[in-house]
Amino acid sequence: MTTQITVRLPDELVEFIDATIASGSAISRAAVVASAVERELRRHIAAQDAKILAGLSPDSDLDELAEYAARVRLDLA
Repeated sequence: MTTQITVRLPDELVEFIDATIASGSAISRAAVVASAVERELRRHIAAQDAKILAGLSPDSDLDELAEYAARVRLDLA
């Protein structure tokens, strides 16, 4: 499912998007914008993961995960 939205962008960003399409690197403005938002989402998730692993997040208690991982049998064959 997709949702149509309207956004206002500075002219230089629209020029970049249109140049990206003209070069064949993307098929539409929507594809360029979706790719940029997906990239930002991945960056946000990675930053949250880094905080958790560094112990800087209130959700950083990894003891339960470690205990679970110690109990799980890995069938690598």
